[in-house]
Amino acid sequence: MKKPQEKTNVMRILDQKKIPYKSHSYANTGVISGLEVAAILNQNPNQVFKTLVTSGSSKTNYVFLVPVTKELDLKKAASSVNEKSITMLKSKDLLPLTGYIHGGCSPIGMKKQFQTTIDTTALTFQTILFSAGKIGYQVELTLPDLKKALNFTLNDIT
Repeated sequence: MKKPQEKTNVMRILDQKKIPYKSHSYANTGVISGLEVAAILNQNPNQVFKTLVTSGSSKTNYVFLVPVTKELDLKKAASSVNEKSITMLKSKDLLPLTGYIHGGCSPIGMKKQFQTTIDTTALTFQTILFSAGKIGYQVELTLPDLKKALNFTLNDIT
């Protein structure tokens, strides 16, 4: 008998809102980098997004999703949220602020909902993949379905 896949908080939130998603697991592989995740899941790395948490010069926090193949352009990101500048949040500050650890951070289910921006490259795909809130788990959704669980904007931030 096949053991049911472990559900993360993100999956429970999506289930509760009756939002369709596909889950992917790479648990117990030791893989953490986005490119390795895309490879082990046999997915297009441009379609696999990492969740980055930042702090603006106004001390406001922001969340950005960018493909694992790209880097967040801090100037474009700051401009997209009307900040003079933004900096990446330190790993040690991630858990107390979001409830997630580095490598398992999801834009869904954070302790507090932060303004979220997704790179416009997401529009080139029918679905995108991102962390399901725990290392070893990813969820795959369409942008319209993601919009039902998360308020976000699209912008060129890479």
